[in-house]
Amino acid sequence: MTVDSREEISPVPLRTSPAGLETYIAGRTLVSGDGPAWTDLFVQVFSRLTVQRPFLVPAVAEPLVVWVISGQACVEERDLGGEWEANTVRVGDFFLTRSPTPYEMRWRAEGDEPFQVMHLYLSVPLFERVAETVLGKAASAMRLRDISGGRDQHLSSMLELIHAELTAEGQGSRLFVEGLAQALAVHLIRQYATSDAEARPSNALPGAKLRRAVAFMEANLQEPFDLARLAQTAGMSAFHFSRLFKKATGLSPSRYFIRQRIAKAQQLLQETSTSIIEISMSVGYSSPSHFAQIFRREAGVSPSNYRRS
Repeated sequence: MTVDSREEISPVPLRTSPAGLETYIAGRTLVSGDGPAWTDLFVQVFSRLTVQRPFLVPAVAEPLVVWVISGQACVEERDLGGEWEANTVRVGDFFLTRSPTPYEMRWRAEGDEPFQVMHLYLSVPLFERVAETVLGKAASAMRLRDISGGRDQHLSSMLELIHAELTAEGQGSRLFVEGLAQALAVHLIRQYATSDAEARPSNALPGAKLRRAVAFMEANLQEPFDLARLAQTAGMSAFHFSRLFKKATGLSPSRYFIRQRIAKAQQLLQETSTSIIEISMSVGYSSPSHFAQIFRREAGVSPSNYRRS
């Protein structure tokens, strides 16, 4: 196990790895599983700040479980540009996500106990093997439901065992941890998996094409919006792509692109000292006044006020 301390938030990409995510959330890393026993699980225990202002959580490929092990907090989440959704969480509550896109979080701890959580990522190879065994189909044909502030006694029992192994002398038994990882994957798929078709409106853009289009947008935020090039990444006509993209996301491609730009600008305003003019140019706005107008429309405040908040 390793012990680390991090209080500063580094600039956040729209995608990262499980090992990289810890550098983007303020707080202290108490324990991290990094021995040979932890091949299929990446597990860390964190002590979080009492008050966490809004920040961008980058997307990761691995299924993530966050389990509250100490304290209580009001945790709020929202999709980019969406409405905040609040959940008061206590010891034993959990979050489950495998979001293909970044989202925002904030929280305020309540009471005297420190707010501590365990992050657990399942490796993609393990998750895919178990999905094929349990469901008889590829993992790409299903997705995990997002859970915020849920309670699951069977899940908690497995997480307690994993936490005990994480803090044990010798960094835990490899054979035992491998068994727990497989059992955890089976439980998550049995209880929280849904088919990709069920999770998306009928006749919407297929998941692989949607992820490809979103990744293309993320990589080209500084460029003018180009529907034809975007549709080409999905191998579709612009008209057909635009219609199916909106069915899948609830937004037109151009509006989704704007929200990605503003989300990136929010991250830069919060976590860097880059000037507002430079930020506006980095997300594709050559006119600072136009950038300020769009930012206020999407975020509800001016860029300067957002930075000060």
